[in-house]
Amino acid sequence: MPVTLINFNGNLITEEQPFVSVENRAFRYGDGLFETMLWKDGDLRFLNFHVERLQKGMEMLHMDDINIFDEFFIRTRAEELIRKNNMLGQQVRVRLIVFRSGGGMYSPLTNKPSFVMHVSRMESNLRDKKVGLIVDLYAEYRKPYSALAQIKSANALIYVMAGIYKKKFAYDDVLLLNQDGYLCESLNSNIFIYFEKNLYTPALSEGCIEGVMRRVVIDMARDEGIEVIEAQISKEIMKKADEIFCTNATQGVQWVMGYKQKRYFNKISRILQEKLLTWNYDPTDQDA
Repeated sequence: MPVTLINFNGNLITEEQPFVSVENRAFRYGDGLFETMLWKDGDLRFLNFHVERLQKGMEMLHMDDINIFDEFFIRTRAEELIRKNNMLGQQVRVRLIVFRSGGGMYSPLTNKPSFVMHVSRMESNLRDKKVGLIVDLYAEYRKPYSALAQIKSANALIYVMAGIYKKKFAYDDVLLLNQDGYLCESLNSNIFIYFEKNLYTPALSEGCIEGVMRRVVIDMARDEGIEVIEAQISKEIMKKADEIFCTNATQGVQWVMGYKQKRYFNKISRILQEKLLTWNYDPTDQDA
């Protein structure tokens, strides 16, 4: 098996080398955040959105040196790591974890950031386009919401528990509820629901992650003349919806085929899947 290299604070090391001590704050307290990005056609897709979200999250966590993690910093290190791991010319998942350096108890000794970046090949998966996902609601625990709920936090226990449920019952994905019992997101995606000719998605105030692909899909849908409503959404809509689909930065748009006995169409998700293949957002284009 080839050795996979990772980037730890600017140093390339093998993934088998230990680099996390017992004092590591991400390990001890979940004191960090991450971005998962797609390398495709020689670049990271929607990198400007990822950088914006990462820097916003670091600022919320009162980390120093936020501006170090700009587009040039992330792109050059991703390209180097992909090249060193012989993945050029492929679609690659790039995961960047940023965490607070140093020790300390709940009160940290420093706010300086450390980072780890690793890459993995994306396997070709057309299942969602041909068959669709079978999902269920995960209700054992609910996701609490505040402004911190929007961050891609290293503290992910609610998703671990939902992942155990998904695996136990062999679902393709599960939808999470917020603390008030309204739809929030899926295990690793934002969710969209098409109902009575409107496209709905949980508002950020409902506790969902501020997803990069969520943002892209809202832009694409509005470009197609489809109204998008960010709202508080009852789980009961799943029994009436015409269509449900999930979105994230690496998988794009994945349509949901079924929930219990209910089956859904995939007209809107198919339109957005095709549009995503060529969609580029130019922040300098005021009409974009």
